[in-house]
Amino acid sequence: MITPSTLLFLRGLKARNTREWFEEHRPEFRDAYGEVIGLTAEMLREVCAFDPAVAASGLNPKNCIMRIYRDVRFSKDKSPYKTNFFVFVNRGGRRSPFGGYYVHIGPEGESFAGGGVYMPEPAVLELLREEIGGHFSEWRSIISHEAFSREFPEGVLPSGLLKRPPKGYDADDPAIDYLRYKGYYTQRFFSDAEVTSPGFAPRLVALYRTVKPMVDFLNRPL
Repeated sequence: MITPSTLLFLRGLKARNTREWFEEHRPEFRDAYGEVIGLTAEMLREVCAFDPAVAASGLNPKNCIMRIYRDVRFSKDKSPYKTNFFVFVNRGGRRSPFGGYYVHIGPEGESFAGGGVYMPEPAVLELLREEIGGHFSEWRSIISHEAFSREFPEGVLPSGLLKRPPKGYDADDPAIDYLRYKGYYTQRFFSDAEVTSPGFAPRLVALYRTVKPMVDFLNRPL
């Protein structure tokens, strides 16, 4: 379970993102990281119960959590740490191209969760476009389902958008709005009170169950 102390640590890190501050508060980081591992383990256990591909991957909860250290080599922002915890659960592990389920934990209402494939490599993106273009009626049925629309009012979001149709596709293709996407994911925000409630993990799992048909569709050509 995520407690208010984890969000308090992240709030402090956001305000004072320095190595000195982090070292002074490393015990709080260890506690917060431990809570995230616990949440991930619970999520993973429940996801494995309804997603056989994830279950067969034998994932370790620790390997589903992104490092808190930022890679600043090519960034103008030299802040050394991320100010959130990010967890991604998918077939083959987070370094594989397969879509999956995620949660981003941040302070002050910055927490959100969903599923899909975010910013895939060009070859993977082309496979996803072919799948959507070739089975558009199925795709449209999945993302217009009542439960899906209720959980994700914004629908499917793009991780980038082409101004023109991608090469090989016509502007009047019925699926063109989605074929211009550079990725496909869903997003639902949570308040701090929701994140720190005992029901947060089950709420995430219910969300993942809803997005699973979309994840399965995207994973099919991969």
